[in-house]
Amino acid sequence: MSVADSQKEPAALARPSQSRVVSTVRAIFESARPLTYIRSAEEHRVANILQEAGQGWFGTERGPLWTWSLTEGMRDPQGKSAHEGHSPIQALDFIARYEGQAIFHLMDFHEPLRDSPEVRRRLRDLYYACLNRQKFVVISSPVRFIPEEVARDLVYLELQVPDLSELTEFLRGELGELSAHNNGVEVSEADIQRTARSLQGLTLQEARHAVRRALASKSALGDESLPILLDEKRLLINRSRIIEFIADNTEIEQVGGLDNLKAWLLERRKLFHSRADLSDDIAPKGVLVMGVPGCGKSLSVKAIASYFDLPLYRVDMIEIFSGRHGPPEGAFVQACKMLEEMAPAVVWFDEIEMGITTAELRGEHARIFAFFLTWMQEKGRGLFVAATANRIDLLPAEMIRKGRFDEIFFVDLPSRDERVEIFKVHLSRRGADCSKVGLEAVADYVKGFAGAEIEQCVISALTRARIESREVTEDDLFRIASQIVPLSRTMVEQIQHIRGWAYQRAVRASRETTTK
Repeated sequence: MSVADSQKEPAALARPSQSRVVSTVRAIFESARPLTYIRSAEEHRVANILQEAGQGWFGTERGPLWTWSLTEGMRDPQGKSAHEGHSPIQALDFIARYEGQAIFHLMDFHEPLRDSPEVRRRLRDLYYACLNRQKFVVISSPVRFIPEEVARDLVYLELQVPDLSELTEFLRGELGELSAHNNGVEVSEADIQRTARSLQGLTLQEARHAVRRALASKSALGDESLPILLDEKRLLINRSRIIEFIADNTEIEQVGGLDNLKAWLLERRKLFHSRADLSDDIAPKGVLVMGVPGCGKSLSVKAIASYFDLPLYRVDMIEIFSGRHGPPEGAFVQACKMLEEMAPAVVWFDEIEMGITTAELRGEHARIFAFFLTWMQEKGRGLFVAATANRIDLLPAEMIRKGRFDEIFFVDLPSRDERVEIFKVHLSRRGADCSKVGLEAVADYVKGFAGAEIEQCVISALTRARIESREVTEDDLFRIASQIVPLSRTMVEQIQHIRGWAYQRAVRASRETTTK
């Protein structure tokens, strides 16, 4: 069989359920590239990927995988020492002499490449020694170091977090292993799929610990274990401090008023769930919500994630510009790449005008802005961007033009009917009987109050009622409201400016156009 024939045959053996990274590595092998550099700290995962990518390639069920490390030396596919010494040069010499077809996994090989000209020269020799002989050398390392001498001979691959297919296969294997030791672990296929979706964004090692924590608490994977998985995910993802996983179950019914926004979200929800069958210009991209502070912008974004049945990630622009994570533009690019790996999801850019304004469009701010515009156009369909802003007039025109976001909504101070609804939402959430409180009169009294101010009014009134061991009344609400000076009075000029800007530039989130 010719080399060309040997490269065609295994392609037919590739399983349709292969993850994207396995398919990518297999494509590298099919192109006969002998040298590959994979950036990843997950050595065990890299080894599994290489074995799966080589499945059927060499006429065996699993590709013959040799491994090398500075501490263990060269080991054969069964894990036995090859007795070839531990030095990098000895490892490369062994590969050059090897007569068969195989994959060679060199772990943390960036250090020898950095320190030894001899190793770099030998690796260049190895390129020709392995070319067209079905011998593939794969270097894995948590850091990227590719010397200029070998840069054109290597194909570089940055290992992303596992996709849904890889997580699903991992869960099946992990649960099978646990069941062998504990017969009580029984999980349906639906629960496996649901759990895999909840673990997106984690490495396999992180996912393993999250699953075992959930099983230790609930002895099963299902709806009851989902909060534990999400809490573990929140702890792991929030380590970066740039991206925050928001484990919030705010329902759309908990948002008082904003009927126009809710109706629009209902339509976009249907489109987002069928996005794979839509063209790029119809698939939902995102929404920009601006308006008066404290009127429900952040609450609406949390409700969007729950309504779309998607995880919610918040990008902290202040943390990006802090400099604690390197140059801001690099931190921002890395954050956007991480978000694409965790799709599908809702991405929340809170107070986006704090990071990108017309006054700051120079230097690194200009570069971040340019990247953001490109990213908004080219990001995957699985990300729905929800941005909030108090002063949208500070944002560059290029960002708020049609096409960046599907729609721009303006959230104004609540109308009388919306104030009644907001009172009901907050009283009901805290176990109060709304039927015993005259909310219409209270709603008239708190004209000009933002939703957040109404919530604090309810909390303070309930606190006073609980202290006195009685039910809350409208008198409690009146008394507390009389002690609050709303933002609409203390910052009347700024609020009028926001309203004036949005009057003909944004869609009203509420059906009513007056605050009564």
